Amino acid sequence: MEILHTVAEVIVFLGAVPLVTAVVQFLLIGLQRFRHLYEDQPTPHLPRTAVLIPAWNEAPVLTASVEGLLAMRYPADRLRVLVVDDASTDETPDVMRALAERHPGRVVHLRREHGGQGKAHTLNHGLDHVLRDDWAEAVLIMDADVVFDEDALWRMTRHLAEPDVGAVTAYIKEGSGKQGNYLTRYIAYEYITAQAAARRAQNVLGVVACLAGGAQLHSRANLEDIGGRIDTTTLAEDTVTTFETQLAGRRVVFDGYATVLAEEPTSLAGLWKQRLRWARGNVQVTRRYKNLWFRGRTARGGGHHRLGSFLFGLIWFSLLITPVLLVLCSASLLFLYLTDPDRAWPLFHWLWVTNLICCLLITFMSAVIDPGTFKRSWFEALIYPGAIATAILVITALPGIFMPLLERSGLLPQDGSIHPVMLVVYAWLALSMPIAWLAKLLTGTRLRWLAPPLLHLAGYGSLLAACLVASFYQELRNKQLTWDKTEKTGKVAVGR
Repeated sequence: MEILHTVAEVIVFLGAVPLVTAVVQFLLIGLQRFRHLYEDQPTPHLPRTAVLIPAWNEAPVLTASVEGLLAMRYPADRLRVLVVDDASTDETPDVMRALAERHPGRVVHLRREHGGQGKAHTLNHGLDHVLRDDWAEAVLIMDADVVFDEDALWRMTRHLAEPDVGAVTAYIKEGSGKQGNYLTRYIAYEYITAQAAARRAQNVLGVVACLAGGAQLHSRANLEDIGGRIDTTTLAEDTVTTFETQLAGRRVVFDGYATVLAEEPTSLAGLWKQRLRWARGNVQVTRRYKNLWFRGRTARGGGHHRLGSFLFGLIWFSLLITPVLLVLCSASLLFLYLTDPDRAWPLFHWLWVTNLICCLLITFMSAVIDPGTFKRSWFEALIYPGAIATAILVITALPGIFMPLLERSGLLPQDGSIHPVMLVVYAWLALSMPIAWLAKLLTGTRLRWLAPPLLHLAGYGSLLAACLVASFYQELRNKQLTWDKTEKTGKVAVGR
């Protein structure tokens, strides 16, 4: 029994790894100044840039996106926009015909008559066209719904002045503004942590996990070195491209000052579809590069990459195995509570206080990194772990104040006996995931009004963890790969 107790204690300690790792990334951001990533060149670096936009039934958003690109602070003779129409069945051809007539030579409509193969195939059709001649010195790949800030492109291209930089990505921000809802505010806060913070930390480490699919700039030489094609065998073609760029010996850079607004899902069903695709793609990437993790290696051609570094591997897997850790941690706490309550409480207290400190640090630093977005989503930031988890964090941190009140109210036992409420509390890390999943299931029923409060209770992070579980299940079943796009309405232009 003692051995089992020791194993359970170790697992509880491991339960804090994801949040502690997230805090480490935030702390790394302060070292960016030593990487000299944002120093302006003596003269602007403005390569001839071809913009590739894959589009399938994107009529509502194309005009704003294309016009926004052409209005950027970038020389008109050094920018061309190519929209690759994947056999759209809506008004996309008409919209593109009007744009091409309005901007002759600067806007090109490439039509695929037989589409439906997915984003990667559509992009490859465009790359074949772009790389056929030598005009393009750089290629910007973006989504049809994103809107670039006027100085975003030149902020990105300046990094390509460094010969060892192969690709640059921008800060994708949730762009619905006042037109959004509680879900878009959760996403807005998530993007501060997952992009503005995490990718800045990755800049410091010298290794970037993923070029944002909606804003990735490549040098021509980099695209040619990785084969001039986008991977079509996974659901994470942008991550594969990121890895292949670094394996080829070129650096990938995140520019947090180059900002791009994107329309994100406003319903749980749409969010689930999007994140399930992302999560499954990351599982596929993990398997694809199984011989890379935690092994520093020489890149192809004699250069070096840091994809195999220990800290990068820890960052990658701490996110990937979060649902596993949540379940194992809850099971261990329950086991200790039922067999040795005196040992269970100190561990439970340590875990939740550690999580509280991490959450407070992450929330505070997010407010500093992007105050404008944080101001809009501060409430969702406070209950990001879920309202119940937030309550547990506060109560556990101040037991002398709250425990007597709960005992007098009958919610907690006064004699130290096993109590149903405590069973739920000790198991909450695992229970929150199916509850968040239930919120998603209710969106298509008469009880859909229950979905938002359930998500607030269980936590947005728990929904993402549940999505990871679903991605594991789909991979185990070898479910057919499909690239399901989310519905776009053009709200970015309104909310800008």
